[in-house]
Amino acid sequence: MSMQTTPIADTTQDLELSERLLAPDGTRQKNPELDPFVADVDAAQLRALHRDMVILRRIDAEGIALQRQGQLGLWAPCNGQEAAQIGTARALDPIDFVFPSYRETGVIYARGAQPGDFVRVWRGEEGAPFDPIEMRIAPLQIIIGAQTLHAVGYAMGIKHEKAPEVAVTYFGDGATSQGDVNEAMVFAASYQAPVVFVCQNNHWAISEPVAVQSQYPIAGRAPGFGIPSLRVDGNDVLACMAAMRWALAHARAGKGPAFIEAVTYRMGPHTTSDDPTRYRDPAELEAWRTRDPIARLEAHLRAAGELDDEQMAAVQADADVMAREMRAACLGLVTREPLAVFDNVYAEPHCGIDRQRDEYAAYISSFEGA
Repeated sequence: MSMQTTPIADTTQDLELSERLLAPDGTRQKNPELDPFVADVDAAQLRALHRDMVILRRIDAEGIALQRQGQLGLWAPCNGQEAAQIGTARALDPIDFVFPSYRETGVIYARGAQPGDFVRVWRGEEGAPFDPIEMRIAPLQIIIGAQTLHAVGYAMGIKHEKAPEVAVTYFGDGATSQGDVNEAMVFAASYQAPVVFVCQNNHWAISEPVAVQSQYPIAGRAPGFGIPSLRVDGNDVLACMAAMRWALAHARAGKGPAFIEAVTYRMGPHTTSDDPTRYRDPAELEAWRTRDPIARLEAHLRAAGELDDEQMAAVQADADVMAREMRAACLGLVTREPLAVFDNVYAEPHCGIDRQRDEYAAYISSFEGA
């Protein structure tokens, strides 16, 4: 696969230099490298991808609302990144195992998450946000880039057992400046591990623009490790699906790791504790609104006569149902008693834990009657 190595002058040019199948206005474009990987995708499948993205955006909006209302401690928005997440995730085989960061709400959705699974961890409740084994997806990783090492280790196990699955890891552009990601690529290439690296380049590592970290396309780093890479328009859901199918076929055939850079844009804050107006030019945000991934696919389907207002209303109704169920699940979560945090820390009685429990109990009781 080829990739562009021209220096990036601005964020919109960054997108124009990426491989794509759907132009921002929805026009289908020919691409000899990507076309073979989506030759089977028909209108029904495109409508399903569109539905996925609409529901994902509604989930994201509800998560932000719940956080603002004090029901969640934090939320990591993914508005604008729907195509990069849904397109790649829907290309996965059910046996593949995913190692996400904290922003992959769409990947979790595509893997079968239930309404409560989106909010449990952000509310700080007991247990994992979902069943990792059942969904074939590891718990959300907060430590930047750490999940790439986990994915490569898992992939090395796949190779040892000669299993047919592939490990897939997602991370942002900022994570590529972390040692973990680079170390993961060294091991993946050295051991020819069946792992796919998916970098969602959303242009902002909190308040740091990607141009400061990488003046050339991030996908250009992977070949230096001996890993083939592909740079795609991350707001083109069809191109993202094609890229992931290419990468999975490469890894599953025993050819080792593959790297995808999906060039997209974070329309909202880094998390709900962030204020992007402090560091981002409003004009840049508006320029990216014209490249919206959902509007792009909708325009394509409407031009082909494959999507109408009635179908759109049905999709939006499905999205609203998901949001209501997500809210109900969140409000229905039962928080453990504070002292329960000391339960099951050790298999046998431990005097240190007993002392800490007593001290914490005294601290809590100090607020009574205050």
